[in-house]
Amino acid sequence: MAEPVFRRLALLGIGLIGSSVARIAMQRGDVAAEVVANARTQASLDRVTALGIAHRVELDPAKAVEGADCVMLCAPVGAYAALAEAIAPHLAPGAILTDVGSTKQSVIRDVGPLVPAGVHFVPGHPLAGTEHSGPDSGFVELFTGRWTLLTPPPGTDPESVEKIAELWRRCGSMVEIMEPAHHDRVLAIVSHLPHLIAFTICGTADDLADETRQQVLQFAASGFRDFTRIAASDPEMWRDVFLNNREALLEMLARFTEDAQAMARAVRWGDAAYIEDKIGRGRKIRRSLIELKQA
Repeated sequence: MAEPVFRRLALLGIGLIGSSVARIAMQRGDVAAEVVANARTQASLDRVTALGIAHRVELDPAKAVEGADCVMLCAPVGAYAALAEAIAPHLAPGAILTDVGSTKQSVIRDVGPLVPAGVHFVPGHPLAGTEHSGPDSGFVELFTGRWTLLTPPPGTDPESVEKIAELWRRCGSMVEIMEPAHHDRVLAIVSHLPHLIAFTICGTADDLADETRQQVLQFAASGFRDFTRIAASDPEMWRDVFLNNREALLEMLARFTEDAQAMARAVRWGDAAYIEDKIGRGRKIRRSLIELKQA
C-alpha cells in the first residue's frame, strides 16, 4: 500500500462530504493514517463513533485540529469564518487547511486573512453530492469519476496543492485547478441556479390550493419528481451558498429569466421552430453529459 498522503486528517463537519471522506480514509488507509472528526453536536459525534468512520471524535474544533497536518472544513460555508477564527491559533506549523465549499471567493475572503503564517491554504470543491445529509449519508463511491476543483490563491505552495490533489485522486476524483471567480460563475449555472429553481418550483406547488396541491403530489410525473429530489437538499447549506455567491447567481438568474420569457413568447405565439430548437439543444447537452460520464 502507498504511504498515506497525510499523517492526521481533521474533518470539521461530518455530513455527506465529510463522512464520505472519512469512510474512504478509514477503508483505504493511504489517504490519512489517522482520521479525527468534529461536529457541532455530540449526537453527530456519537453516530460517527457508532459507524466507526473516524479514529477519534472531538466536539471542540480547536482540539480536533491539534497536531493535524491536514484540516478540511466540511461545514456550511456560512460557518467558515467563525470556524477559522476558532482553529487558527491551534493549527500546526506546515499544516494544510482546505475545504469542500461550493463557493470559493467567499471562502478565500472569510478564511484567507485568518490563516496563520506557515499554514498552507488550498480551497477545494468536490463536485459530488446527493440530497442527503448527516454522518449516515456518506458513502465511499461518492467521488468516483467526479471532478474536484481546487482554487489556490496566487502564491500558494505548489507542494501543498499537489498533496490535496492527491488526496482527492485517492478518493476517486479527477482534479482540476481553477481561478476562484471563474469557479463561482461556472457553479452558479451548473449547480446553484438549478437548486434555486427547484426550491422555487416546489414552493410554487406548495402554495397551490389544497385540492390542486394534493393532485400535484399524487400524480407527480418524473419531471416534478426530479425537482423534488434536488429541493430535498440541506436548507442551511444552500442558504449559505446562495448568499455567498449572490453576484454570479443573480447574473445567471437574470439570463435564465430572459430565456424563460423568450420561451413563454414562443409558446404564446405558436413559434414551433423556436421551441423545437430549445428542446433540441437540451437533448444535445444531455448527450454530451452522458459521453463525458457525468450523467
